[in-house]
Amino acid sequence: MSKINSKINWKALVVSFLIVIVVAFLGSLFTGDNTKSEWYSQNKPSITPPNYVFPIAWNLLFILIALALYFTWTQANNQKSKVALAFGLNFIFNVLWSLFFFTLKNPLLGFVDIVLVWLSALAMLIVSWRISKAAFWMLMPYLAWLSFAAVLNLLFLI
Repeated sequence: MSKINSKINWKALVVSFLIVIVVAFLGSLFTGDNTKSEWYSQNKPSITPPNYVFPIAWNLLFILIALALYFTWTQANNQKSKVALAFGLNFIFNVLWSLFFFTLKNPLLGFVDIVLVWLSALAMLIVSWRISKAAFWMLMPYLAWLSFAAVLNLLFLI
């Protein structure tokens, strides 16, 4: 089951990308220009990358997440509910983080949420490992980035 099928399910591929695009769009609504705000500029940790790094990193990650969703979903057979739950929870927590951290300017609530984002990403990895090793490896950079983001969020609290 972990082999990549030679036949592409275009409908599933498009839907996977559309779902991830909606998640990215919703998150961006809450992030907006808040990365340029005085609150963010004055409080961000010194190890924070320049602002231009974030859209590049997130766009690459969202492409990998969409592909991982596609490969996991199309190979899931009788495990589709686990795939939907793991990815769905992650997408919800991901969007909520932007709301809590940037819009509400609440790093504590953001940190609680980013722990949930990280745990749900781990669930995505576990589910994917059982279904598609390719999807699993595509999600590893996401977990690494979330780990770094959690450290940045934690440093906001210190």
